[in-house]
Amino acid sequence: MPLQTTEDFQDIREGVRALCASYDAAYWREVDERRGFPETFVNALTEAGWLAAMIPSEYGGSGLGLSEASVILEEINRCGGNSGSVHGQMYNMFTLVRHGSEAQKRDLLPRLASGQTRLQAMGVTEPTTGTDTTKLKTTAVKKGDKYVINGQKVWISRVQHSDYMILLARTTPLSEVKKKSEGLSIFLVDLEKAIGNGMSVRPILNMVNHETNELFFDNLELPLDSLIGEEGKGFKYILDGLNAERTLIAAECIGDGRWFVEKARNYANERIVFDRPIGKNQGVQFPIAEAHIEVEAADLMRWRACQQYDAGEPAGASANMAKYLAAKASWEAANACLQTHGGFGFACEYDVERKFRETRLYQVAPISTNLILAYVAEHLLDLPRSY
Repeated sequence: MPLQTTEDFQDIREGVRALCASYDAAYWREVDERRGFPETFVNALTEAGWLAAMIPSEYGGSGLGLSEASVILEEINRCGGNSGSVHGQMYNMFTLVRHGSEAQKRDLLPRLASGQTRLQAMGVTEPTTGTDTTKLKTTAVKKGDKYVINGQKVWISRVQHSDYMILLARTTPLSEVKKKSEGLSIFLVDLEKAIGNGMSVRPILNMVNHETNELFFDNLELPLDSLIGEEGKGFKYILDGLNAERTLIAAECIGDGRWFVEKARNYANERIVFDRPIGKNQGVQFPIAEAHIEVEAADLMRWRACQQYDAGEPAGASANMAKYLAAKASWEAANACLQTHGGFGFACEYDVERKFRETRLYQVAPISTNLILAYVAEHLLDLPRSY
């Protein structure tokens, strides 16, 4: 297939931009200052149908693919917003759509499509294992007609603004499986029933307004039909969703990168020092130009990952490389933008410092750049495994 470009999906871009026009920089600045959740924005995005983009049409959604979803999140960030408030529902949807039972999909997907219900949270990471997912310690033990969950999760976002959570837990002890990736299972957790009944939530104050939490499970009971897919196959299922997540994060970073480049370009044209616009100086021009080039290059890898994923082809390598390139490009664009603004870049009213903090996150999450490099070294370059 011909590679898609930024010029594709203009109807989606224009629709998202029109909605975002009602939520200007002042709106996002106020939400950030009070460390709040952009509830009115999320509701508007839901009511307009954008969060139902990837839900199959037979369940009330638009039946679109990862390509279209990536454009939605890109445009939110390019307009100065923060897709981190909604992206969870996008990539969590893949797990349910691809691996959920027909009963689970018919029960939940129409409610997600209408906005009645949210699936914004995913519980994978743990404080002692980090990205060494196969060694996670949260257990799910089948007892009669229930699974009993015990353990701990960390950096789990949007729990307070979600009705359900995707949870990864070990159903077979690590010592009893042939491969360490076996014996992990995925569950659908009804948060209203779980919180206070075996599950507790502790918010983690952090440098960005990315509401995240530590979770504790103490004999949380889940019904047997909360299991998604086949018991013991959860690691494979979660990787499928993580490839979608990394591609969507890449799109968000591309949106951030374009926001920074446009912001820097405009300021460089308007700011007069020594009787000339500072953009006339190559020392100001070149970092902005370099940032633009790198964002555009990262965009091409984003499209490769999207098209492979939507075609059902293996997309792990492209998803990882897209996330690496886009996160790096957006961070370098952020630095160029801040440097262009000088002291004013640190003033909240210019929004640069807010977006600067937001895009820095993606050098670390949802997977660090070093682990992507290790993945590429091992799986693409046939170098010895380093971890």
